[in-house]
Amino acid sequence: MPINDIVLTSGSHEIAIPQVGFGVWQVPDAEVDAAVLSALETGYRHIDTAKLYNNEAGVGRALAATDVPREDVFVTTKVWPTEFGAQETVDSFNASMDRLGLETLDLFLLHWPFPATDRYIDAWAALKSLRDAGRVRAIGVCNFHPDHLQRLFDETGEWPSINQVELHPYLQQHDVVEFNAEHGIVTESWSPLASGKQVLEDPVIGAIASRLGATPAQVIIAWHVARGFVVLPKSVTPSRIAENLAAAELTLTEADLAEIATLDRGFRTGPNPDEFNG
Repeated sequence: MPINDIVLTSGSHEIAIPQVGFGVWQVPDAEVDAAVLSALETGYRHIDTAKLYNNEAGVGRALAATDVPREDVFVTTKVWPTEFGAQETVDSFNASMDRLGLETLDLFLLHWPFPATDRYIDAWAALKSLRDAGRVRAIGVCNFHPDHLQRLFDETGEWPSINQVELHPYLQQHDVVEFNAEHGIVTESWSPLASGKQVLEDPVIGAIASRLGATPAQVIIAWHVARGFVVLPKSVTPSRIAENLAAAELTLTEADLAEIATLDRGFRTGPNPDEFNG
């Protein structure tokens, strides 16, 4: 099934990213290649991993084994903040590329700002150099709040192409989403189902799912798509992998979107970026 693309602006280039991606956080390396192959067979063309996930090698095995051409698969990985720095970030990138078995990466991200260590400016400069050298097509960040983003621009002169943040109906992050939109930064959602907690059992979501003949997870993914976010659902179960992708075909009404907008309650499944330092 077709997946809509969203355009990223990175430097002087525009790059298309498939709006529904396949996340592999917490999938063990020994299992991730089977999950990624299932996702690719189902029709996903966007795989999101990270150095921290300890499964880049498995993702690389899947990319080597699939019949899907490399140029048709959008691959993202991330550098962990303990490896931020002018040379450390480049070294981390090269190690990730070796594990993935790739020559060129589609998207490279700073994983968290880690404000106490305060090294993301140097790391961002390293990402820009990798992009300008043709090693990576687009660069961005994860878990950055507006003040982190503003400082990045003030000190380096460039906004990230994308900001991947925890985002779901119970944590709608309006300030981050609005700031991103104002500065041409695409919003990307991790933990889009709130890690399966609470939101999947919300009666508002359940009522919309019943009307559409869909699952609650599909309604939530369709909400992300309707909001214009890049979304990263995760599963290792082939049937759910397919269900999650099919959610992109659901159409939510304006009334549905308005109802879901009332569900925001500041519920985080992960840490607050202003406080998290490892």
